[in-house]
Amino acid sequence: MYRDGYDNPLTTGSARAAELYAEASGVMLAGESGMIPAFEAVTREDAGFALGWVGLARAHHAFGLGAGALAALERAEALTDGLTAREASHINAFALLLRGQGPQAYRAIREHVDTWPRDALVAQTCSSVFGLIGFSGQPGREAEILAFTAGLMPHYGDDWWMTSQYAFALCETGNIEKADQMIDRALAQRPRNAHGVHVRSHIWYEAGATEEGLNYLNTWLQDYENDGIMYSHLYWHAALWSLAQGDTQAMWDRVDAAVSPASGSTSPAINILTDTASILHRATLAGVAVDAERWKGVSAFARQAFPATGNAFIDVHAALAHAMAGDNAALEQIITRPAGPAADLVPDLAAGYRAMAAEDWSSAAGSMMRAMADLARIGGSRAQRDMVEQSLLTCLVKAGRAQEARDIASLRRPLLAESIAA
Repeated sequence: MYRDGYDNPLTTGSARAAELYAEASGVMLAGESGMIPAFEAVTREDAGFALGWVGLARAHHAFGLGAGALAALERAEALTDGLTAREASHINAFALLLRGQGPQAYRAIREHVDTWPRDALVAQTCSSVFGLIGFSGQPGREAEILAFTAGLMPHYGDDWWMTSQYAFALCETGNIEKADQMIDRALAQRPRNAHGVHVRSHIWYEAGATEEGLNYLNTWLQDYENDGIMYSHLYWHAALWSLAQGDTQAMWDRVDAAVSPASGSTSPAINILTDTASILHRATLAGVAVDAERWKGVSAFARQAFPATGNAFIDVHAALAHAMAGDNAALEQIITRPAGPAADLVPDLAAGYRAMAAEDWSSAAGSMMRAMADLARIGGSRAQRDMVEQSLLTCLVKAGRAQEARDIASLRRPLLAESIAA
């Protein structure tokens, strides 16, 4: 029986299909260009290979292409003959995930990984801030991701993918020195690992290494195609560092080329919305003039891509966009109809952005303050949630409470304290 790159048996009669599957899995785990075509090649080689179709379904799902994901999933579900117990469980786990049954998928995936810890494509669904744990809305999500990845490390040895995921979990829980060591090990093995480069960017962000990070991304992105799943988001990191350096032209060039809805990016809609809203808002907080049409564009995109609430991370960024664009109807829907596991945090944050748009700084600070104790529950990384932290600090300063802002920053995010005027 043929095996994948992590020594899991595969039910296919084609050595070439097994080889292509291992290669496509590596492309997915690395976030490299050509993810969908890589799995399409697997299914062309062996149309009866169930896990090839699951991989294609997952690739479509990662880009938010629901119809393609479900079509490929149904092909996989029809291929039941001769499957191993792992493969049947693998298909079931992804069927739950792709059909939007998050809690059931989480339970199935955790049970699956307990039995088959080296089934990396399944483990990936819980290993990062955008995974099932990351968007669980539960307290302690960062610690849970760290525990999850740390528990898997002995099964993977010095594997580049697992090491990079563990490094991200270390970074998000404050162990920057160890995270730095881990990500260097991972990238030495697979330098074109876009997810690893993403982790490296977060580590440099937390360390305040703006120039080093920007120089690295400027070089690395030259060979990264725009169909890579991290394309837009890595450009967001570069734009953020350009803003920090005061190079607003470079920031706008990156936003317009790869981040905003108007860029024509094929990246996942969640990245296009959240990264565009975030960089526009951070630019505004830094004193950069932002054209109202930019806010209208991202607000319209949020309406189209995410018409209903359900993910707090998305909903908070959509609320920001609607508030700054003056779309009160869309904003009111988010405030009054929150949904999802962290829905309780959304109304206060959304109301805070509504008050910011009206320059009612005290009201904005009050609304945001109520959500800050559990802010990590909305999802995303610490770097991404700094948008909310900076919003609160700005409101406090503008309300004449600069010392309070400094005290809060020193306790919550010392990284941001230097940005507060004396």
